[in-house]
Formats: sequence, structure tokens, C-alpha cells
Amino acid sequence: MILNLDLSSEVPIYQQIRDQVVAAIAAGELVAGSPLPSTRQLAGDLGINFHTVGKAYDQLRHEGLLLINRKSGAVVRRDPRSGPAEPGFAEEWAGRMRTLLAEAVAQGLDAAAVLAACGAALDDFGTGAAHIPSEGELQ
Repeated sequence: MILNLDLSSEVPIYQQIRDQVVAAIAAGELVAGSPLPSTRQLAGDLGINFHTVGKAYDQLRHEGLLLINRKSGAVVRRDPRSGPAEPGFAEEWAGRMRTLLAEAVAQGLDAAAVLAACGAALDDFGTGAAHIPSEGELQ
């Protein structure tokens, strides 16, 4: 897994790390049991503060995606093959999805464009996106 950080982005660095680890898990690049570099090692490689990496890892741990302990370090806890999501995840995720959809609508994207983007993202993760209705089917 290669992390690419945009230091001039408005997205905080810890969030960029978190998002890229989640994407690597979704794409199958990281599977359950995969070790991640230590916070100090990754921070050194990226030229950032180790507390920033720690914040990203802690967020992933809180989300149930990483196990962290002193002996083995950070290890991927689950991947898409691990079965259903943790209880309550779907409801929390639906709230965040609703916010993203509201942003798309507020910026003038139509349903076809949103669905096409969703389908392309799912394809990137190898999920085999479900049928995306055409604009005519949406009306």
C-alpha cells in the first residue's frame, strides 16, 4: 500500500491516511491480519509527526478496522470478507452518506451523475456494482 498525501489539501493529514487505509482494505490490498507500519516508522517515511499517524490509527481502531497492541503493533482487523459490519454501522454510515448526497444535490449534480459515480467507486473496490438505472429510469 502506498500513501499519497496532499499537504496543501484542506483535508487533515490524519484523515487522508485513514481514508487511504480504508480504501486499501475495501480494494483488497490489505486483508485481515495485514500489519501496518508503526506510527513512528510511517511518520518518518511520510515526514510528518507521529501523533498524526497515531490519530489516524486510533480512528481506524475505533471504527473496528484495526487492532493495536504493544507487541504486534497495528494490524488490519477486518476486511470485506469478514462478514457483516459491526452492529450500528449501517445506521451511522447512512447518516454520513446522506450528508454526501446532500452536498451533491446542493452543488447541482443530478441523480444519474451521482449514481454513476457510486457505481464507478464500487467497481474500483471490485464489488461488481449493481445495476445503475439510466436517467429515464429515474423519473
